[in-house]
Amino acid sequence: MKQAFQLSILSAANIGITFLFQWYVLIQLGPGVETDALFAGMTIPQLVLAVISGSLMHVLVPLLAGESEDRLRHDAWGFFTLIGGLFGVLAALLYVAAPWWVPLTVPGFDEVGQMLTIELTRIQLIGMVFTAVNGVQWAAYHARQRFLWAEFTPILASVFALLLLVWALPRFGVIAAAWIGVLRMSVQTLLLAPGMGIPVRPDLRSVAIQQAWQRIKPLLLGTAYYKTDPLVDRFLLSTASSGSLSLYYLAQQIYSAVGQVLNKAIAVPLVPVLSMLHKAGDKARFQRAYRRKLMQAAVISLAGLLIIGFFGQAMLGLLVGHGNVSASNMTKLWWIMIWLGGMFVGGVMGQISSSSFYALGDTATPTRLGIYSYTFYIPAKLVLFYCFGVFGLALATSMFFVVNLFLQNRQLKKKYF
Repeated sequence: MKQAFQLSILSAANIGITFLFQWYVLIQLGPGVETDALFAGMTIPQLVLAVISGSLMHVLVPLLAGESEDRLRHDAWGFFTLIGGLFGVLAALLYVAAPWWVPLTVPGFDEVGQMLTIELTRIQLIGMVFTAVNGVQWAAYHARQRFLWAEFTPILASVFALLLLVWALPRFGVIAAAWIGVLRMSVQTLLLAPGMGIPVRPDLRSVAIQQAWQRIKPLLLGTAYYKTDPLVDRFLLSTASSGSLSLYYLAQQIYSAVGQVLNKAIAVPLVPVLSMLHKAGDKARFQRAYRRKLMQAAVISLAGLLIIGFFGQAMLGLLVGHGNVSASNMTKLWWIMIWLGGMFVGGVMGQISSSSFYALGDTATPTRLGIYSYTFYIPAKLVLFYCFGVFGLALATSMFFVVNLFLQNRQLKKKYF
């Protein structure tokens, strides 16, 4: 309980500062072409990270947990080298080809908006490489159950970035925000470096890397499909009124921020514990740990949704009702969050169920379920967006997360309980 509380505080501080970074950009520039371009420019880097780096994290922690210190260090450096090289090449290719593929993701932007999006995307592709190797560093810390420093380092990097943003944004505009974001991730990489141990020659043919590849293949194939969700959102919202993309992105970020705090406090410490219980063959304790954490996630997320419903407008007024954000912007943001409520509840609880699959070494089942639900979700999203605009898009997203949670929980009980 003490560790969960400490992780909650650190994670909340980290995510809060990261949110302040985006909040400061939004209130200084206001929802419009520049902020829409900045957030649209994040789409592909975040998509690639969700597909590869995010999948790798789910695979690495169960693999490294319980291994000897020497074996863990050798495997961690092997993964670090492999992922760093892979993302470096990928970023270079996407950087060169940006003038061709970026306009296809935002067809509703005018020429000025598309050119700005290309420039901001190229900058953020550099940050993508640092974020990817950070994932390997975090996995090494989590496998050792050393969570506190892993959560504290982003706070240091984010505080530095936020102070720099306050000075640079009024002078250099939205370009400064993109470059400072890259700098923040590079500083975090340096701060996490001690957790990798003394550098060793990477063994790219190790058993751990081979096992990781076997486990990550179904994740890559599945997430490459259903993690395109932000890309579809940006494509649709580029045709909406100016600022809609920024407000929708902000609503998602608010829920994601709280969800990440709960994930770090509840789901992340659960994975190595469940992995070791599974390796020990203790099925009864595995089930009890899973059910207890799922119930905690349900109570907290539903309580949070009620708070947003009753007090959300007042809270948003204090949070973003400043600078160039108008009262109508705040009202629209609140309604988007109401219709996105299922994303919050389903996402928080879904972290518990999906983490349990990963702890069992089963990456195929949650991936397959994600593919099934996403296949029905895309047509629903298109229909609801064209009928009800941004609010319909939010409702469709809620439906996807809730349905996916139901399918995961049902399948977990059927296969393992």
